Amino acid sequence: MKTLTLTRDARGVAHVQMNRPQVYNAFDETMIADLDGAFEELAGRPDVRVVVLSGAGKAFSAGADLQWMKRASEATHEWNLEDARRFAAMLRRIHACPKPTVARVHGLALGGGVGLACACDIAVAAEGAQFAVSEARFGILPAVIGPYLVNAVGKRQAQRLALTAARIGAEEAQSIGLVQKVVPAANLDEAIAAVVDELLASGPQAQVEIKRLFAQLEVGPVTEAVRELTAQTISRVRGTDEAREGFAAFLAKRPAAWVPPAGGHGTADGG
Repeated sequence: MKTLTLTRDARGVAHVQMNRPQVYNAFDETMIADLDGAFEELAGRPDVRVVVLSGAGKAFSAGADLQWMKRASEATHEWNLEDARRFAAMLRRIHACPKPTVARVHGLALGGGVGLACACDIAVAAEGAQFAVSEARFGILPAVIGPYLVNAVGKRQAQRLALTAARIGAEEAQSIGLVQKVVPAANLDEAIAAVVDELLASGPQAQVEIKRLFAQLEVGPVTEAVRELTAQTISRVRGTDEAREGFAAFLAKRPAAWVPPAGGHGTADGG
């Protein structure tokens, strides 16, 4: 892929690194297509357990490439609509990935870069990272990333960030739920590795079921329909081979079959 570096280790941990450091990993049509294609491929690969999204160089992602935005401002409505639909489909592809996804955030996460972090299940940031929902400064709005931002931080905080376009630090980002963990920059890779280890200790099919169920749940009353959905889900999953293995491993005081051997990181490949 032209704008990404994609690797996978022996444990099934895939690393998707945005690789346009000269523009702080700002994305355009090509990177959007590459991200969509990468996550589509990884979602279907049985040898992938976890996906880590990161950025090369000094930043996670500065959001939309300004040359791309300039082209959009001069294009027809029809072109803009199809272009925006491709961006929306890419974010949904990341968010709907059946494998756990982790954003490794350092430097800047601006505009659509914030959207990428919010589309992932877990976001870990370096202490010096800065975030801004900056679209209004350019006379536009965070429309496509809006639903993911609202889901991450709530409507009122999302609206404040969008209206002011103010930059906030990693600690404030953590306090409002934009990221879940903040660590010193020197410890960022160690923190990502610890999160990955936690994810690999859980049943992979259970994680698929968690993402599928939680995608159907909303904050609010626990209705009869919701109760039935949860009852149907757990009754089905309890009878799976993975559940039987999980309980057997616990009772036998041994690691479950899906847990990689200690120290078994293996070597990365290009797959």
